[in-house]
Amino acid sequence: MMHKAKVGMRKRNLDYELMDHTADLIIRSYGDTLEECFEIAGLALFDQIVDLSTVEPIRTCAFSVEGESMEDLLYSYLSELIFFFDAYGMVFCDIQVTLEKGRLNCKAQGEEIDPEKHHFKGAVKAVTYHMLEVDEEGPSVTVLFDV
Repeated sequence: MMHKAKVGMRKRNLDYELMDHTADLIIRSYGDTLEECFEIAGLALFDQIVDLSTVEPIRTCAFSVEGESMEDLLYSYLSELIFFFDAYGMVFCDIQVTLEKGRLNCKAQGEEIDPEKHHFKGAVKAVTYHMLEVDEEGPSVTVLFDV
């Protein structure tokens, strides 16, 4: 099922699809660049937790992760986004990623979750390496989340 929504300060399209899986959540995101695929995968993650149209870019958080492969970078990046949600209650509506050799830099904008303002859709516990795929030619990324 393909999802398209305009979110964030840049009002970008979320070009991703949910793929059938018995118990977990699989997302495949597409973009013009690999960086955009990573950004959309992060936004798709939060789109499964809350209605992103209700999230405002009030706070900015930045982080970097390192990895030996693109799959390692994707895993670490999404794990860090889940950490920000779990530890600080942050949901992000705009994400900017830059990729360098062995390193990913992320700047994310959003706000703390507010049950009065944000409609809670579901929980995402973790990202897994199972079925994790980075297609640099497509480009696209596929990720399975433990829900």
